[in-house]
Amino acid sequence: MLPSDWLIPKGVKLAFTQRQGGVSQPPFDSLNLGTHVGDSLTDVMQNRAIIRSALALPCEPAWLEQVHGVKVVDLDNDQQRVADGSFCQSTNHVCAVLTADCLPVLICDKQATQVAAVHAGWRGLCDGIIEAAIGQFDAPADQLLVYLGPCIGATAFEVGDDVRQQFIAKHLQTTLFFSPRGHKYMGDLQGIARYRIEQAGVSHIFCSSDCTYTLKQRYFSYRREPITGRMASLIWLEK
Repeated sequence: MLPSDWLIPKGVKLAFTQRQGGVSQPPFDSLNLGTHVGDSLTDVMQNRAIIRSALALPCEPAWLEQVHGVKVVDLDNDQQRVADGSFCQSTNHVCAVLTADCLPVLICDKQATQVAAVHAGWRGLCDGIIEAAIGQFDAPADQLLVYLGPCIGATAFEVGDDVRQQFIAKHLQTTLFFSPRGHKYMGDLQGIARYRIEQAGVSHIFCSSDCTYTLKQRYFSYRREPITGRMASLIWLEK
C-alpha cells in the first residue's frame, strides 16, 4: 500500500514490492525478483509473473543490469539495459529497479506523460544518478514529482569517513546528513537524496518511512543478510 497522502497523477501507476508473497526458498524467501543473487531462476521467473499479474502490468518490466553507475536509459529509443535508471514517454514500457537497502527513486511529471525509475546506492547517489534522471524529463523541474521508496534508514547505514567526504566534496551541506558513531558515521540516504532533488528545483517529494534493514519481515536487506533477495520499484504510464 502506498501512503494515502502521496500525490500521484491520474495516468501514472507506481509500486514498491516487499519480500512476502512469492515462491522462493530461504534465504530468498519469498518474493525475490533478482536473477543475479543465486536464487532458482525458475522461482524468480514465477515471482515476476506473480507481480505482473498482481499489479496488472501492461508488459514485462524493463529489468536492468545495475552497476552502481549514473547511466539512465531511454526505453523508447535504446535497447541498452546496463544502467541504473530508466526513462520512458510511452505506455510501452514499465520502468523498474531492484534494491535491497539502496534507495529506489521513482519520478513522473504532473501531466502524466513521462516516468523514470532510479537505483540510487550511495555511489550512484553521490555521482548524480538522480540528477541524470531528472535531466531526461522534457518538463520544468517544478512540474515533476519524486517518490523515495524504502531503503536502509539513517540509524542503520554506517559508513566510513571516506564515503562522507565524497558526498561533502559534491555538496558541502550534505555534512548535515552524517552523524558520528565512534570512528564511523551514520548516513541518511533519503535526506541526502531529498536535499539534492530540491537543489535540482523539484519541490514535490514524497518519502517512505520504512527502513529495509530493521523491518526484517517486510524487506530484504543486503547489509543485514549479504545472501538475500531483491525488491522491485516500478512506475509506468497507463494505456
